[in-house]
Parts: sequence; C-alpha cells; structure tokens
Amino acid sequence: MKNLFLLMTKQPIIILTFIIFWFSHQSGYSQDLKLIIHGASQLETKTIDSLGYTNSFSDYQSLKSEVSNMGDQLTGIGYIESRLISVEKQNDSTFLAEYQLKQKFHTVDIYNKEMVPSEILKRIGARIETDHFSIPISTLEKSLNTINSEMANMGDPFSKLQLTNITKNEDFTLNAYLTISQTEKRTIDKIIIKGYEKFPKSYLKHYLKIKTGQAFNLKKIREKTEDLDNLQFANVIRQPEVLFSKDSTLLYVYIEKNRSNTFDGFLGFGTNETTNKIEFDGYLDLNLTNNLNYGESLRLLYKSDENDQVTFDGNLKMPFLFGTPLGVEVNLNIFKKDSTFLNVSQLAKLNYQINSRSMVGVGIDSEISTELLDVSTFNINDYESKSYFGNFQYLKRQNKNVLFPINFLFDMTAGFGKRTFEDIEDDQIQFQVESFKIFNLNPRNSIFTRLTAQYLSSNSYLENELPRFGGINSIRGFEENSLLANLYGVLNTEYRYKLNNSIYVHSVIDAAYFENINTDQRGKLFGFGFGFGLLTQAGLFKFNYTSGKTENQTFRLSDSKIHLSLTALF
Repeated sequence: MKNLFLLMTKQPIIILTFIIFWFSHQSGYSQDLKLIIHGASQLETKTIDSLGYTNSFSDYQSLKSEVSNMGDQLTGIGYIESRLISVEKQNDSTFLAEYQLKQKFHTVDIYNKEMVPSEILKRIGARIETDHFSIPISTLEKSLNTINSEMANMGDPFSKLQLTNITKNEDFTLNAYLTISQTEKRTIDKIIIKGYEKFPKSYLKHYLKIKTGQAFNLKKIREKTEDLDNLQFANVIRQPEVLFSKDSTLLYVYIEKNRSNTFDGFLGFGTNETTNKIEFDGYLDLNLTNNLNYGESLRLLYKSDENDQVTFDGNLKMPFLFGTPLGVEVNLNIFKKDSTFLNVSQLAKLNYQINSRSMVGVGIDSEISTELLDVSTFNINDYESKSYFGNFQYLKRQNKNVLFPINFLFDMTAGFGKRTFEDIEDDQIQFQVESFKIFNLNPRNSIFTRLTAQYLSSNSYLENELPRFGGINSIRGFEENSLLANLYGVLNTEYRYKLNNSIYVHSVIDAAYFENINTDQRGKLFGFGFGFGLLTQAGLFKFNYTSGKTENQTFRLSDSKIHLSLTALF
C-alpha cells in the first residue's frame, strides 16, 4: 500500500519530465537549415545571387532539391557547362554549396528548320537563316514548347521535339539538330454536342466552319466556338474538349439554348396641331427565332399611327437550306396611307454566310402601288416596279449585356431596276444603309450612335414611291413616316448611364438632312429629349420624351412626343 502511494505521488513528475524531453528532442530536429550558394569567383557568386534562391528549409531533402534547381536555372540562362563542385556542412544548421559556372553560351543555331513552318518561327521571334534558325538559349525551353504546341494544333497532338547532335562553337554558340517524332495527323472524326443536342448541325459546318474530316486544331476550334455567342439563340457554356482513341478523334462542344423570341410594342401619343386633341399611335412587333431548331426566324410587324397609316411587314429567314451555306429570305410589306394609296412590296433574297458575323445576299424586289382616290391627286399614280439588289451585313452581338445585346451593326443594300406608270418606264437606282455602334466607355457609361440613310435616283418621282422616315425608329420628335424624301440621312445619338444592371437613363440628340425633288424642298431636322429603360420580369420597358424642330423653327412643347414600349423575351 505504501509503495502504491509513492508511485501515485511520483507519477506527475515522471509525466512532466517526459513532456519536457519530448519537446526539447523535437525542437532539435525541426530547427531551420540555412543554405548559402557561392560561385568559383566573386563575379559568379553575384550572378547566382541575381537569380535568387530559397535559403531557409525545414529539412535536408528540401535544401538538396533547391541546390539541384539552381543548376537547372544556370543551364537555362546559358551556363551549360556549369557544375556543382561541393555541398558542405558549415555548422549544425548551415550548408555551403559551390558552383563553377564557366563560360556563358548565348544562342543556339538549330538545323532542319524545314520541319517547322516559317510562320511559327516568326511567332517565337527566331532569326531565320538559309539553313537554320537561331534563338537565345534563355528562351530555348519556352520556344520549343511553343513550337510543339503549334505543331500539335496543326493536327499532330502527340508530336515530340528533341535537339540532337549538340556541339559547341568557339564563339560560344551552340549547334543542334531538330528532330520531331510525328504520328499520323489527326482529323475530327465526330462532333458531339452536349447541352443542346438539337442544335442545328448546319451552323457548325457553315457558321463556325467546323466539320468532320477537318484537320484537328484545338486552338482554332476554341476560337471558332466563341463565335456562337454571336448567335441570338445559343451560346457556349464551356470550352470544347477532345477525346483521343487509337483510331479516332471525338470533339465535344458544350452549348445551351437561349430564349430568343421577342414581342415588342409601343404606345405613343401627342397633340394634333389642327384639332388640338390627343392622338395615339403604336405598333406590335413579334419575332420568333429557332422554334423549330433550324435557326429560322419569322417576324410579324403591324403598325398604325396617328396619320392614318397602316403597315404590315412579314419576314421569313431560312438559313443553310438543305445543308448548304445558302439561305433564303422572303418578305411581304403592305403600306396603306389613309384612303390615298396602297403599296404592296414582295422580296426574295438568297443569302451566303461568309463567317459568323458577315453575310452577303442578292435578291429581287417587286412593288405594286394602287391609288385609292376617286379623283386623281397630283403625283399619286398607280405604278409597278421591279429591282435587283445586293446586300452586305455585319453583326456583332454582346449577348451577356441584357439591356444592349447588339454592339455593332452594318447593313448596306444597293440595287437597280425599272418603274412603270402610264406606259412610262424609268430606270431607277436605290441605295440604303443602316449602321449603329455602342461605344462602351466603362461598365456604366456608353455612347450609342446610329446612322440610317436612303437614296432613290430616278428621272421622275411619284409621291407614293418616295421613302418615308420620322418617328421612334428614325428621327425622334416627329410623327411616324410623316416625312417624304428621295434622299435622307438620320443620325441618332444617345449617352447612356446604367444605374444598375436593370435600369439605365439616356439622352436623345438626333439630326437629319433630307431632299425632296417633287416639292423642291431640302432642310435639316433636329430632335432632342431624354428617356430611360427598365428591365422588368415582363421585359424591357422603354420611355422616351422627345421634341422635334426644323432648322429655322423654335422648340414647342406642344410638338413633343412621348413613346412607351415593352420588349418581352420568351
């Protein structure tokens, strides 16, 4: 019993002694080790110090690895003959490593340059000679990696580069021969779409220019698939991937389908100068895109305004018809001016997709106008016209910006034809251009500019054939289609400020020039105002308050126009 009591009283002392011994023993093993690296001379030591190295370690293995790493660095900058002389322990925690650097080599001349395309050699900054190319030794590893990567992109992803028969020259340059272990070049055997399996395959072949049998180049494929963001109905959700097997190359493209149908409308009202009453106008604009998973689009527009003008416009586009790069577009336009005349225009166009942003087209346009008055009015007559035209369009989208999804548009059409009325036939030339651009100054501030112009050249002009402009989609502050001209140009500008991702405010500054030979009239028009846009669950709501004036007229609030519109995406 007494011995047991003594053991119990001594036990805390034994445990405390054991703990002190343990920590003192461990601290002896975990003390930091120091490393100092010298060269064979003071100058060599200075060169080593300029490279920088870690000098404190928790274990000897890490220290040893750093000494080896210094040798690799010296070789990489041209000291290919450098060698480690010794690693000596100076005291319990300090080690001294000594290197001998010898002579530095600056460049390497590589032969068999015909194995590498010259455009790749230019890309790495090589100096190209008749039978070889030269690169600095300091960039040798990076340059070889670039060559290997580019060669892989050219359809040989498993190629390997190697320098052989390396010799030294007296001028401290190196000679080497380049060998490339090549395998059979890879081509795309199958394209698999993930996410949106019903994505129209013709867009891969003719829009992105990616197809089976094509030489495999992952870099170019990734660049091309980024152009899917220029489509309204689809976008890329992750970068494409490739699966190599022994005898096939499978390309995986990851796409998601976007909501791309839009319903747009606006309500406008203003005071009639004659009756002094408020009059209303408005329109409905329905766009259906890719509902059949073909990439097709259908637009239906109906517009009625305060001038008793009614417009119906139907447009159908069918891209890549029968799997070819050609698409078809047809259009029907009906315009009725109160009880004065009715114009019916039909258009058919053949489109060719140059690339993901550019398209050209040729087509034919025919128009029939019918006078509705019982008594003929001066310069309004029945007529028929037919014209042939060419069209070019460039479109750049920014789909990630919900408020402003299109960044740049350029659409130009030029044509020629004949117009006939009362057995009188006139040759005519038509030119039309529409272009707009958003200049993004920063995430909140941007400037919007838009130019629309139209020109009709003829020996004589009928009032019911002249181009019409004015209104919310032309020069703002004027009534819809209230202005007639054989030549006009309109410049719209807005300064836009985003309060957040769903609200923006903007200014309105518009200017126009027009000429009307029939009335011997020409002049300048201006529109000023402000507006805002609000992104709601129902769609994008827009408000515009504008007032228009002629060149020599003062502003009158009674002439101001208020326009409301709501664009719903579904």
